[in-house]
Amino acid sequence: MISARSIRTFIESRDHRLMRRLHHWRAPRWIRVWMIAATRLGDGWLWYGLGIALLIAGGPKQLAAAESATSAALSGVLLFLLLKRVFHRPRPCELEPHCWAHILPPDKFSFPSGHSITAFAVAIALGTSYPAFQIPLLVVAISIALSRIMLGLHYLSDVVAGAILGSALGVMFFYVFH
Repeated sequence: MISARSIRTFIESRDHRLMRRLHHWRAPRWIRVWMIAATRLGDGWLWYGLGIALLIAGGPKQLAAAESATSAALSGVLLFLLLKRVFHRPRPCELEPHCWAHILPPDKFSFPSGHSITAFAVAIALGTSYPAFQIPLLVVAISIALSRIMLGLHYLSDVVAGAILGSALGVMFFYVFH
């Protein structure tokens, strides 16, 4: 029988292996610029800007879309703050220095990725409200999640968990408000 401990060990060994490879890889300049820009967009500025644009030009669905995206994002923030206090997983950059990224993490703990939860919560809630924007929103959310791994701030499992949780919140709040 497979235990929770053996699953955790399996995931963490792969997370650490990927982290070491990425931390020693000197990425091309365009990737470094893309990753830093994506993580900065995920700090909240993009979502605030989208919210304002939505309220100005969102059409008849604007209130339901804004309510679902805002509720999903705020619930995601509360969820990741709670889970980080439960799991206390140290960030990759605390275990091994990164060779080219020197971005300070917003807090001490890694699991789950708050940037990923928020990005996917908003992308799914808004993309479901406005299907023409679903693909660009998902590209942005994936870029934000990928940037957190590439910059040494999260492990792969942190962003995968964040993407799943954020997506679930986005879908749930879409149906609550539509």
